[in-house]
Amino acid sequence: MVIFHSETREYKQLFDSIPSSQLNSRPPTSRTMDHEKDIQIIPPYAALQPRKKQRSPFASVKMMLSSFKKTLMLLTCVLMFFVYLKFPTGRFKQLQQRILNKDPEIVIILAANEGGGVLKWKGAQEWSVERSSINNKKYYANKHGYGLTIKDMTIKRRYSHEWRESWEKVDILKQTMRQFPNTKWFWWLDLHTYIIEPQLSLEEHIFNNLNNLTYRITNEKDFNPLNLDLNIPYADYKNSPVEMLITQDCGGFNLGSFLIKKSPWSELLLDIWWDPAFYEQMHMIWEHKEQDAFETLYRTQPWIRERIGFLPLKSINAFPPGACSDKADDPQFFYNENDRDFVVNMAGCEWGRDCWAEMEYYKSVDRRLHKKPWYKFW
Repeated sequence: MVIFHSETREYKQLFDSIPSSQLNSRPPTSRTMDHEKDIQIIPPYAALQPRKKQRSPFASVKMMLSSFKKTLMLLTCVLMFFVYLKFPTGRFKQLQQRILNKDPEIVIILAANEGGGVLKWKGAQEWSVERSSINNKKYYANKHGYGLTIKDMTIKRRYSHEWRESWEKVDILKQTMRQFPNTKWFWWLDLHTYIIEPQLSLEEHIFNNLNNLTYRITNEKDFNPLNLDLNIPYADYKNSPVEMLITQDCGGFNLGSFLIKKSPWSELLLDIWWDPAFYEQMHMIWEHKEQDAFETLYRTQPWIRERIGFLPLKSINAFPPGACSDKADDPQFFYNENDRDFVVNMAGCEWGRDCWAEMEYYKSVDRRLHKKPWYKFW
């Protein structure tokens, strides 16, 4: 029974007119109690209150599916996290190294600010070349989880009586090895280099196939532009691992791009290479400075020679047209887009060539070779 507001007032008046004694003396009957249960007093605004919607039969199933999706997503994230911990790549590898305070296994050393404005003022094109080279190395290091350190090559007076231009790379190598004591390999790159195939890691490109890629100058078939002696006493090639990887161009050793492993052998090599007494004796004769010094060490020291391996020039040091002009017809020196050479080294571009134009050209080659498939529709 439903009594609205007007009926409620009459019912109350009638209820108040009954003496209290009768109300107290009259026990409630089951009929009266049932009647009172049927009475429901509804205020005038009750009709405006929203009614509760009944849950559809599929609502519980929908809620279960939603909960299952959330649980599945959580488990997927946890699984991916453990997979990345086991097989880290790229930026996650760098993050893992920072969290665990670990040195990267490979560190790229990039020479920047060559001359440092001492020999001449740096113009807009020089700044552009430097910025392009740095961004290229940063992208490659982040992609594969390598370390990158950019070293200022400003000419400094290390000793009170001489400048040691281009010898800084030896000192910088020593400093970087102290900076990253647990790193295995260091890759030196001059400023005028560009990695055109950044999808290739050094492990994939070199280290996983090191024995087949490298050669030692031990027979007449080996590339030997300096006509080095093939037989040198006490050089044990069989039992000595390769701890330094360099290339040779038309003029001899090329140190614009090379790799060196951190070891007691390499530390001793750098100490001798940087020795000021060694420099003082021959610096007026050596035209290519630290490169000629290294060639002399290779010629005369069997303990150095036995641990150096040579890579093909185009593997980490391909030349642009204009370099090695006397060997312009020899394809083993020059970058070839069809061969997908790894790195181009614009060596000597500051001497009669345009470094900025060459850098911009190889940047455009990089963009064209690695254009995404959907870009073709634009």
